[in-house]
Amino acid sequence: MATQHDENYPTVRVTKTVSVLPKSLNPTQTIHLSNLDRQCPLLMYVVFFYKSSAAYQNLSLDSIFSCLKSGLEETLSIWYPAAGRLSLNPSDGKLNLWCSNDGAVLVEAVTSAKIIELGDLSQYNEFFEHLAYKPDFHGNFSEMPLVVAQVTRFGCGGYSIGIGSSHSLFDGPATYDFLHAWAFNSAILKQKKGTKLYKPVHERGALLLENPGITKLPESGSSATRAVAIDHLYQLIKQAMSGQTCGPDTMFGSGKLPDVGNSNLVLKTFHLSGAMIESLKSKVFGDRSGSFSCSSFELLAAHVWKARTKALGVMKGSMVCLQFAVDIRKKTVPPLPEGFSGNAYVLASAALTAEELEAGSHEDIVDKIKEAKRSISNDYVIAYNQALDGPQGTLPPLNQLTLVSDWTRMPFHKIDFFHGEAAYVSPLLSPIPQVAYFMQNPIDSRGVDMRIGLLPQSLNAFSHYFLTNIQ
Repeated sequence: MATQHDENYPTVRVTKTVSVLPKSLNPTQTIHLSNLDRQCPLLMYVVFFYKSSAAYQNLSLDSIFSCLKSGLEETLSIWYPAAGRLSLNPSDGKLNLWCSNDGAVLVEAVTSAKIIELGDLSQYNEFFEHLAYKPDFHGNFSEMPLVVAQVTRFGCGGYSIGIGSSHSLFDGPATYDFLHAWAFNSAILKQKKGTKLYKPVHERGALLLENPGITKLPESGSSATRAVAIDHLYQLIKQAMSGQTCGPDTMFGSGKLPDVGNSNLVLKTFHLSGAMIESLKSKVFGDRSGSFSCSSFELLAAHVWKARTKALGVMKGSMVCLQFAVDIRKKTVPPLPEGFSGNAYVLASAALTAEELEAGSHEDIVDKIKEAKRSISNDYVIAYNQALDGPQGTLPPLNQLTLVSDWTRMPFHKIDFFHGEAAYVSPLLSPIPQVAYFMQNPIDSRGVDMRIGLLPQSLNAFSHYFLTNIQ
């Protein structure tokens, strides 16, 4: 990962590692995962930063650790799958969730580093990786704890809490609800009152293909509903293997996918204030900016797609795609129950040629994004689920594929493990670092922080194209 190095920072010393069991043990059971759950069983990490405050200056690290441990024990009693492990079904080789009460892992650590020395917390720093516990499970998912956390006290009196959870366990909204419940139950410097906690629903039944209530769709014919996002991925892979693209990542006609390794990507965060977003709307839509219905997500997704594709120098005749996650909790028939804790999203997809994307107006591209969002129906969800039922491979980074994930409705910085909001919540390096994450700015509620992984040689070009019409 070609990013800021951590050699100049003091070490982070682990002082305690404990297994945290549910306060009330639940009967052991297997929860069958949906195909949506099985896409990424790895741990996804975020780090919460809380700057030094007089409110908890006199609290010891041991007392804070004890509060977090007690709160996690209580939370795991309700969110009991988080205390389990993944298990492989010997009959079909698919992952399921074994609710075994084995527990989560909580780590205590200290460092003499000061938070202010880390600079802009929104910009990824390799030092952040030391603020989260990385369990060694030797590639055996049945040994991997599904929730891990590390609380680190800094030399300045501030704290960080690095938390990892398996994406097979929760999606983004469910992770937010779980962490919100844990912070509430920990009750560091606050009373347990005035907060509504959703009761989670862990069974995936409504999304299981073997559920008798799910109608299997025809795979072909005029009545077939296609998972367009999956079709587009196959087309992109076929295009890449046939050498129908250009650029430094192409092995023309080699029959192999190009190697655009994740290890070379730079993680960069761009700050977009609410005023900057409104300015872009005005420049793009002119006098019609007040009448043209367009969300900030749709506008920024279109802008990122255009800027990234142009910066990477994709051949004009090449097919390019924008794909983004759509929450399906209210898209299924019937809707998923309130508090559904599993993965409840599918990818929507818009496709053009690179030439059409560059020549098209933002309004045209926004219309394509709206069309892709409208296509997500109950039949689409079923078709998407069915398409994932076969053997899965790892998709390499493709210049022709722009991925966007909207976190703006999950303001993680508002989760108050301590007294008040976090100064910042930073995602760590993910298995798919080229994804563009849209996050709510902790200072400007209408603003968006956009984190994206880019090749070093493309960073300046992307910055130029992306910031055009915004600054």
